[in-house]
Amino acid sequence: MLPTQQGSFRLFRFKGIDVHVHWSWFVVAVYSVSGRLPNYASPVWAVLEYLMLFATVLLHEFGHALACRQVGGSSSQIVLWPLGGVAYVAPPPRPGATLWSIAAGPLVNVALLPVLLGVLYVCRATGAVEANPDLAHFLRAVIVMDVSLLVFNLLPIYPLDGGQILRSLLWFPLGRARSLKTATVIGLIGGVGVVALAVWWQSLWTGVMALFLLSQSWRSFKEAGALRQIEQLPRRPGFTCVVCHAAPPIGNYWVCPACNGTFDPFATAAVCPHCQTGLALTACPDCHNARPHSSWDASIVDV
Repeated sequence: MLPTQQGSFRLFRFKGIDVHVHWSWFVVAVYSVSGRLPNYASPVWAVLEYLMLFATVLLHEFGHALACRQVGGSSSQIVLWPLGGVAYVAPPPRPGATLWSIAAGPLVNVALLPVLLGVLYVCRATGAVEANPDLAHFLRAVIVMDVSLLVFNLLPIYPLDGGQILRSLLWFPLGRARSLKTATVIGLIGGVGVVALAVWWQSLWTGVMALFLLSQSWRSFKEAGALRQIEQLPRRPGFTCVVCHAAPPIGNYWVCPACNGTFDPFATAAVCPHCQTGLALTACPDCHNARPHSSWDASIVDV
C-alpha cells in the first residue's frame, strides 16, 4: 500500500505541493546513517550523504508533480517514506500526458548527473578531494546514488517509472485498459524475479521492495480488468467528457448523492428520478473527473 498523509509529518509547501515525510522514514534514517558511519572519519558526512539521498528523491518526485501540472493535470502532495517517494499525480488520461508526467522524474536524475560530475571535477582540480578523503567518498557516493535511483526506477516493473513508461507507450497502440494489463503482467513477472534475487542475496530490504511491487502490480492488474469492462459498455452519442473525450456509457451507473439511488443523468437531464435532486457535477466513469453536466454536450467545442 502506498503511503498517505496519515502517519506523516508536513515539512513544507512549494508551488502548492505539500511535502510530507512518513514517520517510518526517521526510523530507517537512523539505521541507514549508522551503516554509513564506518565510511567517514566524521559522522557529519554520513548524515549529509543520507540527506542527499533524501534531496535526490525529493527532486525526482517534484519532476513528476510539476510535469503533471504542465500537461494540465493535478498534483498537490508528495510523501517520502523508506521505499522512496510518491508524488500523487493525476495527469489527463491521455498517453502523451501520462508519459511526460512519468518520464520527468527519471529525467531529473539524468540532469543531476552532469552537475554532480562537474562538482567532482572541480574538487579534484582544486585539490579538495586529495585534502579531504571524506569529501571524496561523499561525492562518489552521491553520484552512485543518483545513477542507482535512475537505473532502478527505469526497470520495466509496474508501478516503477519504467513500468509506467512502458504502459504509456503501449497505450498508443493498445488502448488504456489493455496497455495497463500488459504492463502489470510484465510487472508481476519482474516482481517474482526480484523475490528470487532477494532470496539469492538473502536481503530483507530487497524482499520488502519485491512484495511492495507485486502488491501494486496485482492491484493495477485488477484495475485494468475494471477499465476493460467500462470500455466495452455501449456509449451514448451526443455527449463527450471534456477531459478524456470518451462518450458516457448508457445505463444507471451514477449514484444520487441525496438518496443513493442509481440512474443515468444523460437520460434525465442530470435530475435524479427518485428524489428530483439535480446533479451539480457529472463524473466520468472512464477518467473519474467531474464536470458540469452542460460541458458534456459534444456540440460544444473546447478551444
